[in-house]
Amino acid sequence: MRAETLEAGDTVARLLERNAAAFAALGGRLRGEAPDVVVTCARGSSDHAAMYGKYLIETMIGTPVASAAPSVVSLFDAPVATRRALCIAISQSGRSPDLLATVEAHAKAGAQVVALVNDEGSPLAGMADTLLALSAGPERSVAATKSCIAAMAGLAALVAAWSGDEALQAAVGQLPEQLRQAVALDWSAGVEPLADARQMFVIGRGYGFGVAQECALKLKETCQMQAEPFSAAEVRHGPMAIVGDGFPVLALATSDAAGDDVMAVAETFAGRGATVLAAHAGDAQATLPALQAHPAVQPILMLASFYGLAEALSRRRGLDPDQPPHLAKVTRTL
Repeated sequence: MRAETLEAGDTVARLLERNAAAFAALGGRLRGEAPDVVVTCARGSSDHAAMYGKYLIETMIGTPVASAAPSVVSLFDAPVATRRALCIAISQSGRSPDLLATVEAHAKAGAQVVALVNDEGSPLAGMADTLLALSAGPERSVAATKSCIAAMAGLAALVAAWSGDEALQAAVGQLPEQLRQAVALDWSAGVEPLADARQMFVIGRGYGFGVAQECALKLKETCQMQAEPFSAAEVRHGPMAIVGDGFPVLALATSDAAGDDVMAVAETFAGRGATVLAAHAGDAQATLPALQAHPAVQPILMLASFYGLAEALSRRRGLDPDQPPHLAKVTRTL
């Protein structure tokens, strides 16, 4: 897991180079004939990347984004009706039956299919109108790291090409080098406070919410910890009732209004005695270091740093982060 996390910068460099023409062509096509809706199809870490993409598309393009429930097709055999839709499918393996069935149904209904997939020989890759190869290479650890980062970077590059936003385009171009810096940041300050934790919250908002989901999954997967992700808005409802003295909270704050709200709720929890670990670029009071960057790509950089924490924490807890119990690298669901 650690070795593959360290490959994130090189992986994204390959992704951007190999798919440069595809990103440009797809962006131009989408500007010329914009879809009425975007439907994402993914599970696990790929679905967290899709959530990140949802916020990018909705804030920078304005097109609504919905997450497909694969069981609608694979279990209920329900028809799919799409008009002027873009289906974005994300998968490391590109082989899960429910994913393939859902993408096929949307394609038959007339949706344009874009696939971000690592296995270029997979059935999903063959179904795509536009294939965006994640270019992560072999990923042997059960916990997906570099392929998830590549999926998020691919979505950022797609939205940059679609929107024509020059600031986002520049930020995407800087991702490979910044990822090399991010994986080298020291997040070991989070190891001892979480060494014996059994449950915790991971807080994000906006561009950072999908990454909060991914961090929580990795803590479950590699550290056998009941980590639950919440937006800084949603956590203020029922969930905050259980946050008290010593309750662990990981806060991922971007340099925008959403990040300000994450820090506000983190301060509230700290005032209750919670153990708050916060990443917030440019904040001297933050527990964990974070790089300055465009707010839309900051979560990707934080995720790269977090993976190092998760790997170290897993080993501190006497576990093997590369081979979690009861899990396999490729999961085929129906």
